[in-house]
Amino acid sequence: MIRSELVRAVSADNPDLPLSTIEAAVSCLFEEIENRLVEGGRVELRGLGTFSTRAREERVGRNPRTGEPVQVNAKRALHFRAAGVFSKHLTKGGE
Repeated sequence: MIRSELVRAVSADNPDLPLSTIEAAVSCLFEEIENRLVEGGRVELRGLGTFSTRAREERVGRNPRTGEPVQVNAKRALHFRAAGVFSKHLTKGGE
């Protein structure tokens, strides 16, 4: 699902709300999640999961084309852990 599909789905569930209001709410939600993660915090959405960042150390990687060593700088990477209930639904659906 992409952002526009999310907006359409929320709009279908709430036909009384203007599309511009729903778009603004979705944008605000994503901005707040991004801002919290940039600050080094975490975001927990009950029933869905938790977004956080993890530190990645500086390391030597390999250029996949040439195989030559390449220096990869330290960085923070996004991490998502699905909620237990959410994971169970995915596992149950895959049986």
